[in-house]
Amino acid sequence: MKKTNKILYGFLRLAIIFVFLITLSHSLLRAQELEPRSLTNVPVGLNFLIGGYGYGNGNTLLDPTLPLEDLTSDLHTFIFSYVRAIDFFGMSGKLDVMVPWAAGNWDGIYEGEQRDVKRDGFGDPRFRLSFNFLGAPSYSGPFDPSKTSKTVAGASLQIITPFGENFPDKLINLGSNRWTFRSQLGVAHTIGNWILEGYGGLWIFMPNNNFWGGRRLEQRPLFTLKLHLIYSLPPQGSWIAIGAGYGVGGRSVIDGIERDTHISTLRLGLVYTIPLARGHMIKLGLTSGRRFEKGPDFDAIVLSYQYFWGGN
Repeated sequence: MKKTNKILYGFLRLAIIFVFLITLSHSLLRAQELEPRSLTNVPVGLNFLIGGYGYGNGNTLLDPTLPLEDLTSDLHTFIFSYVRAIDFFGMSGKLDVMVPWAAGNWDGIYEGEQRDVKRDGFGDPRFRLSFNFLGAPSYSGPFDPSKTSKTVAGASLQIITPFGENFPDKLINLGSNRWTFRSQLGVAHTIGNWILEGYGGLWIFMPNNNFWGGRRLEQRPLFTLKLHLIYSLPPQGSWIAIGAGYGVGGRSVIDGIERDTHISTLRLGLVYTIPLARGHMIKLGLTSGRRFEKGPDFDAIVLSYQYFWGGN
């Protein structure tokens, strides 16, 4: 029986690697938005240092208010993150910061003419507080799954700051020039080696008073729903997850005039983690976004390296 399981695990790993290889040629860095296992309970004082690279192709312009048609892009993104586990009033919590740097080119039609734009620079930094309020008390020492109940629930608040590269006289920018607040509630239930997660989220956008051409941009709230199915693999710390997310809303208003920019988009994702030596891990992520009305429409692949320490 054990030999059969090893053969199945080996076949599964080969199949996953094969999927990533054949999709690499037409795969954008948005996989982190699906974020499986966000509710995992880890020891207080544990630190994570994360570096990632992503390549994406497709309609990756997040702002649907811009008057561009037939938009395509190739985007290379580097992500740098730091995460620290904390005690949040007796429950497990995390603080994290993420800074993106991107370089890419966009092709599209503006007022009947073909345009080509290249950009490189820093995107908007993100800061987040997340905490569990059910089933995951804080603890110290080595990682201990017994400290976590079968059902865990938590919440998070992320602030996206307007400090990325932005030129109000340019049509396409890497920074948004506005504050954005992203809140999320989630619940996870464990059955053996399986974890089922569900999340509901809300994005609230502050106005951009210096939008392209000196106009004022406002945007209605965006609602999101995400589901993940996760399976733990040997060795310990290895797992695979599939996920799906749906976003709706986010209609834009420019100078008081509502635009036909209602977002309705679906994202599908696959994540696979591989533990290396103690304290080291790599993660492969693949995501695909498809829009029903407005919003991103892309394929992406992400490779990240994680180093963690502390918590003992």
